[in-house]
Amino acid sequence: MTETTRATNGRSKKQPTGGLRIDRVFTTPGVHPYDEVTWERRDVVQTNWKTGATVFEQKGVEYPTGWSVNASTIVTTKYFRGALGTPAREQSLKQLIDRVVTTYRRAGEENGYFATEADAEVFEHEITWMLLHQYFSFNSPVWFNVGTKSPQQVSACFILSVDDSMDSILNWYREEGFIFKGGSGAGLNLSRIRSSKELLSSGGTASGPVSFMRGADASAGTIKSGGATRRAAKMVVLDVDHPDIEEFVETKAREEDKIRALRDAGFDMDLGGADITSVQYQNANNSVRVTDEFMRAVEEGREFGLRARTDGSVIETVDARALFDKIAKAAWECADPGIQYDDTINDWHTNPESGRITASNPCSEYMSLDNSSCNLASLNLLKFLRADDSFDAELFEKAVELIITAMDISICFADFPTEPIGETTRNYRQLGIGYANLGALLMATGHGYDSEGGRAFAAAITSLMTGTSYRRSAELAAIVGPYAGYARNAEAHKRVMRKHQAANDSLRTVSSWDGDVHARATRAWEGVIKLGETNGYRNAQASVLAPTGTIGFMMDCDTTGIEPDFSLVKFKKLVGGGSMQIVNQTIPRALKLLGYADEVAEAIVEYIAENGHVVDAPGLKTEHYEVFDTAMGQRAIKPMGHVRMMAACQPFLSGAISKTVNLPETATVQEIAEVYLQGWKLGLKALAVYRDNCKVGQPLSDGKAKKAEEKKEEPAKVEFRPVRKRLPKSRPSRTTSFSVGGAEGYMTSGSYPDDGLGEVFLKLGKQGSTLAGVMDAFSIAVSIGLQYGVPLETFVQKFTNLKFEPAGLTDDPDVRMAQSIMDYIFRRLALDYLTFDERAELGIYTATERARQVETGSYLPVEEAEEHSEAESLKSETAKVEDVPTAAVKPAPVGAHTTAELLEQVTGTSVDAPLCLTCGTKMRPSGSCYVCEGCGSTSGCS
Repeated sequence: MTETTRATNGRSKKQPTGGLRIDRVFTTPGVHPYDEVTWERRDVVQTNWKTGATVFEQKGVEYPTGWSVNASTIVTTKYFRGALGTPAREQSLKQLIDRVVTTYRRAGEENGYFATEADAEVFEHEITWMLLHQYFSFNSPVWFNVGTKSPQQVSACFILSVDDSMDSILNWYREEGFIFKGGSGAGLNLSRIRSSKELLSSGGTASGPVSFMRGADASAGTIKSGGATRRAAKMVVLDVDHPDIEEFVETKAREEDKIRALRDAGFDMDLGGADITSVQYQNANNSVRVTDEFMRAVEEGREFGLRARTDGSVIETVDARALFDKIAKAAWECADPGIQYDDTINDWHTNPESGRITASNPCSEYMSLDNSSCNLASLNLLKFLRADDSFDAELFEKAVELIITAMDISICFADFPTEPIGETTRNYRQLGIGYANLGALLMATGHGYDSEGGRAFAAAITSLMTGTSYRRSAELAAIVGPYAGYARNAEAHKRVMRKHQAANDSLRTVSSWDGDVHARATRAWEGVIKLGETNGYRNAQASVLAPTGTIGFMMDCDTTGIEPDFSLVKFKKLVGGGSMQIVNQTIPRALKLLGYADEVAEAIVEYIAENGHVVDAPGLKTEHYEVFDTAMGQRAIKPMGHVRMMAACQPFLSGAISKTVNLPETATVQEIAEVYLQGWKLGLKALAVYRDNCKVGQPLSDGKAKKAEEKKEEPAKVEFRPVRKRLPKSRPSRTTSFSVGGAEGYMTSGSYPDDGLGEVFLKLGKQGSTLAGVMDAFSIAVSIGLQYGVPLETFVQKFTNLKFEPAGLTDDPDVRMAQSIMDYIFRRLALDYLTFDERAELGIYTATERARQVETGSYLPVEEAEEHSEAESLKSETAKVEDVPTAAVKPAPVGAHTTAELLEQVTGTSVDAPLCLTCGTKMRPSGSCYVCEGCGSTSGCS
């Protein structure tokens, strides 16, 4: 798409040596992008669902007909500038896009980015076209500020620094305030502040960093409630070897205890409630920065030293595993602290000669030098899916080249809240390109989110994005010069580029889906290494995966950031008012791709509309369930499924990933500890968890309270409980003798007259021994379960493949090897009492069936195999359809105002998320933040 006219190394932007040649990819010569779409006028009205009050109203705003009502509402309320009711107020999406894009073009021309004026015009049209058609979006501060009379702040993410002095601490409060005022978030590491266990120069005892967190928390709360563009977002980090680490870890958990006590005493402790301001530390995300040394000490159960801030000496030793358990316990209680893996972060650091990476932005995706910032932009991945359902890797690559160029141009004209931040950002030019709609893309292409194919596809796309970005960065370095800090960090930067390339080389493709993407990524990384060796790089960092909350709605994305789909049913607003419930539009596309007939797909879609999930959907194969797994609902993705997806993409990102791993309310402290441990082993840079209903200080919708009140008034309900079906006095049974690994025993199984298994008795070990007693108790438990209706298949699934001694050879010709006695017993029961089809699903066959499969290729006798083959052939022919079934549509429930509330009503599943402070609707998770579908407000940065 683009090329450089000349490549001279080391020239600054004031000494341009040519410029980029920009080819048209999306646009048509002689036709402006605005003339290619149909426009309409809409009235944007936003109300608070709790109070009924009108929050916002602007009539006659102009949007393309293809933009949803939700997207136009959010863009109008959030991004249009000018006072309402005055001529200065923006009235059209054209004005918004022009305000931003013309500023980028002008800055690009002034700083020598383009070869000719014609190239600058093509650049303007291409960026305009992609924004207009929702292919990508800049982060919110760009839309807030660029092209206005306000300071041109373009960055959403900031990292500050604080030293062990009162001047520095007070300056921290001031700098955070200015960043919050601009609608952005900030993070910092407090580990330089001496602990409460150390002395001051005057001889007194230091206050410690946790005490200073109170002042910063109060400042953030004040600015948040003072009418900022959105809630203040901040991150506070403390190193694991800081002497105050235990106090830091338990800080927010103790506050949760306080919230519970005050709530039970009758105080209003809802988020935004009258009394919640008395609770501290609620405006920040807390994270512990752990080292490899600490994590190895946790694994080995060793002690770990806490070090003084003044001289680095060990002033206290703690049990590493006990401290790690405290971190997990606090996260179990209140979702804080998260965890950041220090050595992994700094091993991928391109600028170590300029300082270590000690902190992150509030959502943990941007990690770089202290006093720095990063501007973000995200691509809508679903836009790059062709009509034949293949991913257009070439178009994606060309889009990335254009977008990363625009992002770098923005640093040339950007304003910053403090001079140190401005100086660092201009010297290192950190960028954060990313994407949204990954979950929707995977579903549309028939990939399970928690599958090898899904992870390989996501990793290949991420590698192509970052490789293309750094290659363009090297091309820009030839034109306008490498970043100012490059010479000092050249070897380290090139080492990290080789690490990215090595990770790409080790990526194993699974299917044709990721093959072409990976091939292009490989070529991109070859270009990165080759051009970087000659030109250097324009940018110290290139990519992150941000939450994409508000801008995700601007692009009409089904899913945000790296997240899977939230649910299979959606809440959709209609032009002119009203709303409807609609099944996710990617589901019919996925069903067609998977080969389902039109009428079968329609039945599946209707089932999803009624039930909110795919379990037992008519005609849907069980092996396809995983394609439709979601973040919430009956088939929610397991916690480690989220962690594995993050691990697949992490090696191909400059920064990290904004994502919270959600766990069910029943999760244990040990499960959270295991997630944190595996995150370290899998090479993540940061990880946060959230256990459902662990926080009482952020309210759910008042639907729960209403349901509780209604429940008191309802008449008694009939409860359907399982009934025990006892066996008759005389019943058929069989006794089987067995030997497993030399251990002998007997199994007696009794059945009902209608031939269903009803009891099992096991004889193993000497009479009166502990083993015999345990086996008797186990037999009784299984027998009662069978009589209460627990299917035998369930017991077989749970107890086969259990591995413990005795194990090994058996004397049963159908089960020649067993991993344990339990493994043998339930395989034998399956063979004796389950049908062939039931056993086939469990992978359990007789010796005769296995021999037949080797000889004929089928476990079935020849006659049955032929009948089965004919049925499958007929089914395959029926599945060949051309039309995609329409997603089921019906009026949305009256009580639902967002997808989160709709999901609760359809499935009965509680969505543990706060209410939006602006419009009162239920928010939903987005990365490590929450986002409101009603008005686009977020609890973090995007």
